[in-house]
Amino acid sequence: MPQYNPPLRDMQFVLHEVLKVTDELRGLPPHADIDADTINAVLEEGGKFAVEVTFPLNISGDEEGCTLDKTTHEVTPPKGFKQAYAQFVEGGWAALSCDPEYGGQGLPFVVNQCFYEMMNSANQAWTMYPGLSHGAYEALHAHGTDAQKKLYLPKLVSGEWTGTMCLTEPHCGTDLGMLRTKAEPQADGTFKLTGNKIFISAGEHDMTSNILHLVLARLPDAPQGSKGISLFIVPKFNVNEDGSIGSRNGIYCGGLEHKMGIHGNATAQIVLEDAVGTMVGAPNKGLAAMFVMMNAARLGVGNQSLGLTEVAYQNALAYAKDRIQMRSLSGVKAKDKPADPIIVHPDVRKMLLTAKAYAEGGRALAIYCTLLLDKELYHPDEKVRKDSGEIVALLTPIVKAFLTDNGHIATNACMQVFGGHGYVKEWGMEQLVRDNRINMIYEGTNTIQSLDLLGRKILGNNGATLKKFGKLIGALIAEEGVNEKMAEFINPLAYLADQMTKFTTELGFKGFQNPDEVGAAAVDYLRVAGHLVFGYFWARMAQTALREIAAGNPDPFYLGKVQTARFYFAKLFPETATLMRTARSGSRALMDTDAALA
Repeated sequence: MPQYNPPLRDMQFVLHEVLKVTDELRGLPPHADIDADTINAVLEEGGKFAVEVTFPLNISGDEEGCTLDKTTHEVTPPKGFKQAYAQFVEGGWAALSCDPEYGGQGLPFVVNQCFYEMMNSANQAWTMYPGLSHGAYEALHAHGTDAQKKLYLPKLVSGEWTGTMCLTEPHCGTDLGMLRTKAEPQADGTFKLTGNKIFISAGEHDMTSNILHLVLARLPDAPQGSKGISLFIVPKFNVNEDGSIGSRNGIYCGGLEHKMGIHGNATAQIVLEDAVGTMVGAPNKGLAAMFVMMNAARLGVGNQSLGLTEVAYQNALAYAKDRIQMRSLSGVKAKDKPADPIIVHPDVRKMLLTAKAYAEGGRALAIYCTLLLDKELYHPDEKVRKDSGEIVALLTPIVKAFLTDNGHIATNACMQVFGGHGYVKEWGMEQLVRDNRINMIYEGTNTIQSLDLLGRKILGNNGATLKKFGKLIGALIAEEGVNEKMAEFINPLAYLADQMTKFTTELGFKGFQNPDEVGAAAVDYLRVAGHLVFGYFWARMAQTALREIAAGNPDPFYLGKVQTARFYFAKLFPETATLMRTARSGSRALMDTDAALA
């Protein structure tokens, strides 16, 4: 049976030793009194909830899946899911980082980030039910009217109700400008929506008394394309003015998708038949409002793969220490056994260290991004707020695509460590591979994220935001450039940072002449950018660990951190050279292929 231990020590290292989040939070008025002990205590309890409540339901939930009653259109999640959700609400976990005005606990986003990483490690399918509600909360909090906030937010914050995002339709995925769902204005100021949505995660279940669907639709006089999309809140049950639940609304589950993974989550086909909704934000401006939810979801999806990478690594490491097979190439290591544990073999270590490096690098990046979100919202200096928002916008497609691609690499590598047992269900490893695979697809495929990064976030402002992040790298290089003990980390980072400007400029010039050049290079470019960002954080983590070692700290954690950083820069970071070469190879080998693809 699989196991999971919350990585609290590594979280504390990133939070308190590398990023020094409490110092940062002290400058944010709502969080000025948050101390390390409070953060650590919350995360310790959160880890217990993940291990004791949701992790035991992961394999059984995958095996059982969700059940649709086609007569009533009601969906029943796997056994134990509803009871676990009740415990989640009772413990106040839904309200962790929400606004106290609506019943939230008002803790920083960095705390919520770490809590949800543990929840994703424990059971991604279950965690998606409350996870989607956070995006709905953010969209309503940012764009809802005072009346909508008063009516809906307390229920979302408490977890009494959950939320979804209803975007995709059978004929359009990412290209939302093609959607056909209609919204007809009514005399009372409401709208009646008619249409079909697919792939709606947590779209129907009996875990809560109501579900709030955020639905994109078109008004009768809406312009064509993405400029004619409005956003509506459509509850499963209509809500009375006093907040009580009224009649059943005309929105229901018409079918469940039969998926490769995340079987415990109800991925629903949603039918709207004169469903009553109210508009969120301005007419024809729904996409901007929905992007609040979509960006939150993209960070959340990266966090899903981070969680799966961590739990896959833990189980592969335990197996590699226990499983004996062959003898070490350099001589017998376990003289009291008929064979050596497979962890003595170089390639097994490579697979384990790949997962470890991607988990710990991803954790540093994810925590940093949520700290930026806290600063964007609450820092008293307008420039700091603006810069934080710009950098987190730059990093969002990297979090979504790089972390999920890395999750695919890591979970497959960890399954490989198990050999034939990895392919067998009861060990739990093949489920992690299947569950992770969706993360590379939904909330905008990783190719879409790559186009967003290169085309919009970088070339769209002539690299201005990339230069802001580059200044952070430059400051680290200036600080540690003459430190011989940091040379193996700083030198490759400095070289790539120098190359990045030339590389970006070259692709921008080619893309100006032929936009297909951007499309041909974007995926490789995002992976190079991902390594640049990971390289920065791995260098900072190595810096912190080396300082502790130099100060005489005997904790082996720090030596392990330096060794993992050394592996990352020696074995994973160098793929950037190949990626830059393939990105520079241009679009001709892809687009001049009509005969090959005939």
